[in-house]
Amino acid sequence: MKPQTQKVVLVFTGLVLGVSLSIGHGVFAERDTPPAALPLEELRSFSDVFARIKADYVEPVEDKVLLENAIRGMLSGLDPHSTYLDQEQFKELQVGTTGEFGGLGIEVGMEDGFVKVISPIDDTPAQRAGVKAGDLIIRLDETPVKGMTLNEAVNRMRGKPGTDIVLTIVREGQEAPLKLTITRDVIKVKSVKQRMLEAGFGYVRISQFQATTADNLIEAIDALKKDMKKDEKLRGLVLDLRNNPGGVLNGAVAVSDAFLDKGLIVYTEGRIADSRLRFNATPDDVISGAPLVVLVNQGSASASEIVAGALQDHKRALIVGERTFGKGSVQTIVPLSNDTAVKLTTARYYTPNGRSIQAEGIVPDIQLDNVHVADDAEVQSFDTIKEADLSRHLQNGNAKDKAKEDAKEDKGAAKTNDKDKADKEAPESLARSDYQLYEALNLLKGLAIQTERAR
Repeated sequence: MKPQTQKVVLVFTGLVLGVSLSIGHGVFAERDTPPAALPLEELRSFSDVFARIKADYVEPVEDKVLLENAIRGMLSGLDPHSTYLDQEQFKELQVGTTGEFGGLGIEVGMEDGFVKVISPIDDTPAQRAGVKAGDLIIRLDETPVKGMTLNEAVNRMRGKPGTDIVLTIVREGQEAPLKLTITRDVIKVKSVKQRMLEAGFGYVRISQFQATTADNLIEAIDALKKDMKKDEKLRGLVLDLRNNPGGVLNGAVAVSDAFLDKGLIVYTEGRIADSRLRFNATPDDVISGAPLVVLVNQGSASASEIVAGALQDHKRALIVGERTFGKGSVQTIVPLSNDTAVKLTTARYYTPNGRSIQAEGIVPDIQLDNVHVADDAEVQSFDTIKEADLSRHLQNGNAKDKAKEDAKEDKGAAKTNDKDKADKEAPESLARSDYQLYEALNLLKGLAIQTERAR
């Protein structure tokens, strides 16, 4: 079994965190930096506004509330991922990597004043109730979302397990808003699942990256091998990272390492020395060089993109699906003296070949449309929010931001969308329930034949 890679220092990666609150983080650290010269004129303006609010606002406001709001405003004006964490949020963040938290089980961000769903988490109340990536939440019970901050909306969606909340949702393609009643629960996320697709061809899904994900991955692959007959071998594997919103950087590095036996996995670049890190693979491949197909979509973000980018750059896997979310920034958690903290974007991460994923994403080797045929044969395809769609998103850092280029200009991406043909030729169950997985399996079979002939 391949050992875990080196530990992350000072680094946090993840999405704009919503109801799931803290999908993952790295090590917390305090930094002692010399203060910069204070902008006295601007501070005078701040002091004037503070005094005016204290004297003239229609209701009395505590100093603590005003100052906390000022801090939140400073951070929220930078980018979508920098934020202030109060005592409760910081405490929940510190236990987030256990994979257990209270809420509905959705990753959300704020867009145009509304809460937009980035991804529902597998096997959670939100997913079971029918919440979809790309949904726009406009009401929480009877309260409009417009005018709320993201934290306020998240706090309303949290609550005691067993209690209900009604989400009013606007969904593309639906003429009228949808009302979904969801029962809150303690969310226990199993980040890795596995099954055999056909004899010799395995399937592993990672729903998010937790501290133990790499170990769970190895256990899942061992379980697949145990399920095989004595004369069978694992001829190929589909790794499903669709709608995986990210998580712990350690987990992404270790999962990449599991399939690589040498070379750079990811590196980070920022203004301070602590933000410049490099992570390299260690020997051994857990599937012994068997063909690997990685499924991604617009909901694959952050840590998912680290894995897809590393395996793509090393030509270890064929990346199939849609251009990914494009969250290529790193956040550092800086604890403050009063048990609160600041989550601050401090670096961008880069694939082994030096590509910045920020606001651009990973372009798959084979681009495959998001086509799903439900049991009632109604085709459902939803556009999800991307990093480049978020207000004040961090720019890529290259000569130009490529995220808004037309998809037809993606280089090296062959597009496939022959669903009608697939439905006629494919096994009914897989072709209709998950067309992307069906195509991934076909590609995996072809790669396996090619690999076996070359040996």
